[in-house]
Amino acid sequence: MSERQAQSVAFLARAGWDGAERRFLAGDASDRSYDRLTRRGAGGGVETAVLMDAPPGKGDDPAVFLQVAAHLLGLGLSAPRCLAQDLTNGFLLLEDFGDGVFARLISETPAREAPLYTAATDVVIALQSAPPMAGLPNLSAADWAEAGCFALDWYRKVALGDAGDRDGFYAALQDVMARYADGPRVMILRDYHAENLLWLPDRAGLARVGVLDFQLAQLGQPGYDLVSLLQDARREVSRETEAAMIRRFKDRTGADDGFDAAYAVLGAQRALRILGIFTRLCRVAGKPGYLRLMPRVWGQLQRNLTHPATAPLARLCQRLLPEPTPEILSRIGAP
Repeated sequence: MSERQAQSVAFLARAGWDGAERRFLAGDASDRSYDRLTRRGAGGGVETAVLMDAPPGKGDDPAVFLQVAAHLLGLGLSAPRCLAQDLTNGFLLLEDFGDGVFARLISETPAREAPLYTAATDVVIALQSAPPMAGLPNLSAADWAEAGCFALDWYRKVALGDAGDRDGFYAALQDVMARYADGPRVMILRDYHAENLLWLPDRAGLARVGVLDFQLAQLGQPGYDLVSLLQDARREVSRETEAAMIRRFKDRTGADDGFDAAYAVLGAQRALRILGIFTRLCRVAGKPGYLRLMPRVWGQLQRNLTHPATAPLARLCQRLLPEPTPEILSRIGAP
């Protein structure tokens, strides 16, 4: 047994869950992992909980997770309640939302896409209509542009051997961000997509949408979480659903005519960043499974770059970024 495993066993013993059956539930792009615990309750029924293992010093702070969860719960939304915690060693014992992951439910019954995405869009609207949580990071257009440069720093550099015209790329991205996507801030969750959302049919209203993976919440643009939801790197959202949810968001928030440009710019920035992150995850973290998602992200990038607001950036992307062909993806995944 490793030292980390021993720490988790000790934590569960202190929490009163020693002896529970433990099964790996999920990992993600970070160093976090999740196990589902199952035990027989005092009344004879089955009880479950989820162990979050977030090793200290790896970038994700469980204390922030708890703070954001408390804010979401205060708004009547469904975030996992904490049953026990060891913040020093990076362990949380959380309420188990079950297996109703949006992505799985839609894969099994495609007709559920529109109603589930409607519920998820309404959660975004509710979150943004409330005052944001205090103390959230607030990135500038320059910060967002720097993050988008991951496409050159990782994706292009690994694929072609150099970062190309990074200064020109950064300037163009900063300019379109400042022009079209640097307005009033709202609270955004950032990783808001179908694998981080669970359907909780026994609850009512907005609480039927269980939300996970929100510890990187910050202040951002109103369209960002909508882009994250509708331009999902992990699954193809139908064009009809995307268009309907954009209309719903605009109608219910009173977004002005500039929203479509902001949506395209945010979508381009996010796709650029993801191309770089997926490359880094493959080369540094040894997670080549993300390579298969890159053609979808590339397609989303190309769609966003057709909007006139992104024209200067589009020209640079065409010149500097190679399409993720099988040859390019093989080169990225070679080591």
